[in-house]
Amino acid sequence: MKNSLSITPDLFAGDLPAPWVEPIVDDAVVLRHFALEQEEVLLAAIVSIAAQAPFRNMQTPGGHTMSVAMTCCGEWGWVTDSSGYRYQSTDPDSGLPWPAMPKVFRDLAVGAATEAGYRGFEPDACLINRYRPGAKMGLHQDKDEKDFSQPIVSVSLGIPATFQLGGARRRDRPVNTTLTSGDVVVWGQSARMNYHGVLRLKSGQHPLTGDLRYNLTFRRAR
Repeated sequence: MKNSLSITPDLFAGDLPAPWVEPIVDDAVVLRHFALEQEEVLLAAIVSIAAQAPFRNMQTPGGHTMSVAMTCCGEWGWVTDSSGYRYQSTDPDSGLPWPAMPKVFRDLAVGAATEAGYRGFEPDACLINRYRPGAKMGLHQDKDEKDFSQPIVSVSLGIPATFQLGGARRRDRPVNTTLTSGDVVVWGQSARMNYHGVLRLKSGQHPLTGDLRYNLTFRRAR
């Protein structure tokens, strides 16, 4: 993947900050402000999804309750409980299919992947994480998917957070990157199995989300 990328300026006219591409490690970039123009419509879609499949703090197989609340949309949702980590087509709380992935979500994910050099991305799962101050996401790999040739696309909305992207081994020292609302991280190829996480969220305020941060993570699960 090339790091000399440029975002089409015509897509981002107006008073919003101009977007740019910021490399993190090989095959991983931040598309700064890429989703900023769509903040309100993305947040409205999250509210609609959560009305059908409410946020919940899932438990890991080891019995730990996650500090980050989650829900999903798309053909597949990621879940964790005493049975393990997995994707399934139904919400375990309701037994109903996960809400459909909104077109604005899919278009954003595909557009970001393409901008980062990953053409042909076809997301079928979107994990929606809700962070409150004090919540964090420990370093982990996304390895429950079937096709590792497809990238991960991660959209930040709300108050800032520190994203960590390490290497293929847990002990590899991670690179810390501050993400603000509208930033999109895309990683794949040699970085696809890198450990990543989010440091404990600091207190803050955002005009649309208050003291919350939301993260949309798009994947090809199956």
